[in-house]
Amino acid sequence: MCYLVAKKFDDTGCLALQTTHGSHLADFKERLMQEIGYDRIQLVTISRPSAYGEYEPYHFVDTEAEFEQAVKSM
Repeated sequence: MCYLVAKKFDDTGCLALQTTHGSHLADFKERLMQEIGYDRIQLVTISRPSAYGEYEPYHFVDTEAEFEQAVKSM
């Protein structure tokens, strides 16, 4: 288990989705980065939110679709 985190540069807080490692996650992350670009939003995979205070507060979503829609609205 891991978390995919989206953080807008220079903003407080982030969006997080609990997921699993693997090619599906890599493909999802790459496709999303191609759509949103690399200049405004950082996408990272972390092991546990409590270890990464720099991303707090976390706003957790339940599905990839919800995550994707929220990231595109950032």
